[in-house]
Amino acid sequence: MSATGRGLHGRVLDTLGPEITAGEYPPGSVLRTDELAQRFDVSRSVMREAVRVLESMYLVESRRRVGVTVRPKCEWNVYDPQVIRWRLAGADRPGQLRSLTVLRSAVEPVAAGLAARHATAEQCAELTECALGMVAHSRGHKLEGYLHHDVAFHRVVLVASGNEMFARLGDVVAEVLTGRTQHDVMFEDPDPAAVTLHVQVAEAIREGDAVRAEELTREITVGALQELDILAP
Repeated sequence: MSATGRGLHGRVLDTLGPEITAGEYPPGSVLRTDELAQRFDVSRSVMREAVRVLESMYLVESRRRVGVTVRPKCEWNVYDPQVIRWRLAGADRPGQLRSLTVLRSAVEPVAAGLAARHATAEQCAELTECALGMVAHSRGHKLEGYLHHDVAFHRVVLVASGNEMFARLGDVVAEVLTGRTQHDVMFEDPDPAAVTLHVQVAEAIREGDAVRAEELTREITVGALQELDILAP
């Protein structure tokens, strides 16, 4: 959601959030709401609303007689899509991309294997449609169109696993795939081998071949890590 759509506090968050996640306010830093309200030219109530959002992400905590204090990184809600977005926009982008891609490599192959056992006919059809969409947008620098189908593909796999914990990681995977594209951590056209692997994963899930679905998805995640070695070392 844009800052306009979220009102004035959204404009504050779009600046203050990235500053905190980039380390411009180290853990333990005290943020004075009055000073921030003056800086952003907003009312105290708007500033309090922005602070409440940051608190919900565990980036800060409010204490009486102390103020708003930046929390240690180990306490942040690192699975929050907005936190991921802010971190990907900062100097630690390579590290954030790597940690997210390692997470994908641990989760998605298992999810694909489960999907081969539990996916419905409708979900199998969705996967095939998404894979074909990726093929159609894999040439001619159509990365945005490719991204749309890529995100949808991985969401379906996670949901089709039948594991609600995996399903909830759909937003996390969407953010890392989006971040790779928006921050130019992608080749001008997707790796043809990766595109083919997605088609094959859809086929394996449709055929109920759990072992093959897991192996192929592991190849996808290994390839994603290798791309980072080249593009975001």
